[in-house]
Amino acid sequence: MKPRTPPRNDTDDGQRRLAMLIDADNAQPSVIEGLLAEVAKYGVASVKRIYGDFTSTRMTQWKQALLKHSISPVQQFAYTSGKNATDSSLIIDAMDLLYTQRFDGFCLVSSDSDFTRLAQRLREEGLTVYGFGERKTPDAFVQACDKFVYTEVLRTEASPGAAPKPVAAKPAAAAKKAAKSAPPKSAPVAAPAPPAPAADAKDKASEPLPIALIRQAIEEASDEGGWAFLGTVGSYLNKIRPDFDPRLYGHRKLSDLLKHQPRHFVIEERGVPGSSNKMIYIRAVG
Repeated sequence: MKPRTPPRNDTDDGQRRLAMLIDADNAQPSVIEGLLAEVAKYGVASVKRIYGDFTSTRMTQWKQALLKHSISPVQQFAYTSGKNATDSSLIIDAMDLLYTQRFDGFCLVSSDSDFTRLAQRLREEGLTVYGFGERKTPDAFVQACDKFVYTEVLRTEASPGAAPKPVAAKPAAAAKKAAKSAPPKSAPVAAPAPPAPAADAKDKASEPLPIALIRQAIEEASDEGGWAFLGTVGSYLNKIRPDFDPRLYGHRKLSDLLKHQPRHFVIEERGVPGSSNKMIYIRAVG
C-alpha cells in the first residue's frame, strides 16, 4: 500500500471526514438522534451506512429511521442460519473506504467484539476510531478504540418530542364525563404505582467514580504546584480509558463532575491574558 496522503479536509474546510458504519444487528434505532449528535462533535460523517438484513421484520424500526437521517442501507442476506454475514460486509466496506485515503476517522456502531481487529487495523493506519455500543460491549473492542461512547448515555440525552397538549373539554361535557367515569364511593381507588427507575439511572447510581484514575491523570499533567490543565487531564483519561465519560456519572462535562467532588479535587479558573476566556485547572486534595 502506498504511503497515506493527507485527507481532503487538510486542504478544504478544515472539517474532519468520518465514515460512520452501523451494525444493525447490534445497535438500537432509539439511539440514532443522540448518535448523530455525538458524531457531529468529532467531525462530519460524509459516509453513513448501516448493514443488516432489511427483509427481516426485526429491522422495521431501522427502516423508518434511514430515510429521515439519510443513512444508506446495505442489504446483507443471512446465507446460513446462525452465521452473521453482516460483520463481514461491514469489515470489507471499511477496508475499501480506508484505501481511498479520504477519511480521518471511523465511527463503528456495534456491541460486537468481532470488530476489535478492524478497530486495531484502522488505528494502525493513523486513523481515529470512535466506538459506540451498549454497556455489554466486550472490553476488548472498547480498548481497541480511541474513544468509546456507551449508547445508553446517548439514549438518555436524546431530546424527546414535545408531548401533545390535551385538548380542554367543555366544562359541562367534562363534568358529565367525569361523573360517568368516577368509581363508586364505596370502592377504594388504588394509588398509582410509582414508575420503575430507569436502567440508566440504576447504572449511574452503581457506577463508582474512578478517583485513583483521575488522580493519576492529574499527576501526569501537573506542574510543580500540583495544578493541571483540565483539557490535558481529559485527554489523558481518554487515552488510558477510552470509555471514560462524565455522563456515566450524571454530569455532562468533566469540570462539572470534578466540582461535585470537593473532598478529592480543587477547581480553579484562570484568565487568559488579552482574552475574556478562562482556563480551568485542577489539583488533587491531599
